[in-house]
Amino acid sequence: MAAAARILAFAGSARVESLNKKVLAVAVAGARAAGAEVTLVDLREYPLPIYDGDWEVEHGLPDVARALRGLFLEHRGLLIAAPEYNSSITPLLKNTIDWVTRTDGARPSLECFEGKVAGLVSAGPGNFGGLRGLVHVRSILGNIRVLVVPEQVAVPRAGEAFDETGKLKDARQNAAVEGVGAAVVRLVAKLYP
Repeated sequence: MAAAARILAFAGSARVESLNKKVLAVAVAGARAAGAEVTLVDLREYPLPIYDGDWEVEHGLPDVARALRGLFLEHRGLLIAAPEYNSSITPLLKNTIDWVTRTDGARPSLECFEGKVAGLVSAGPGNFGGLRGLVHVRSILGNIRVLVVPEQVAVPRAGEAFDETGKLKDARQNAAVEGVGAAVVRLVAKLYP
């Protein structure tokens, strides 16, 4: 029997009551229902300086970046809830990606991303639900050799979208978000049997 797909899940928001952490939980439920072993991390627990090449030369790779690199290397799939800031990617998410691509020079810079499978979801208070930001996240991930599943969901007016159990009130929308998690699991299983 094949081992369970290992998926790393995180939101590009550090807010405690983040709408994107809520939508991520729904996608994680879909991945787990599809048989994945999911590691859910909060980027708030991995504080990193803003990436600066001169700072890196002076101080080296931060221990937090090494820890995140280790987590990325242990997982074949990624589930990312990506908030939209000013029609683009959040600074937290971009900075995390930038630091995880850094190495001590002895290892390939993209080893944490190359060949990974990713699924994208977002949630926002407006009418687009973070959709415009997902375009940028998809582009960045594709350029660092991540296979992003075509399924993605942006939840608009997300402040009123969740029930008291954490599910989306709209059953079809909830199923679609769970489906993103399941799609990642299916592709990981196909690529890495």
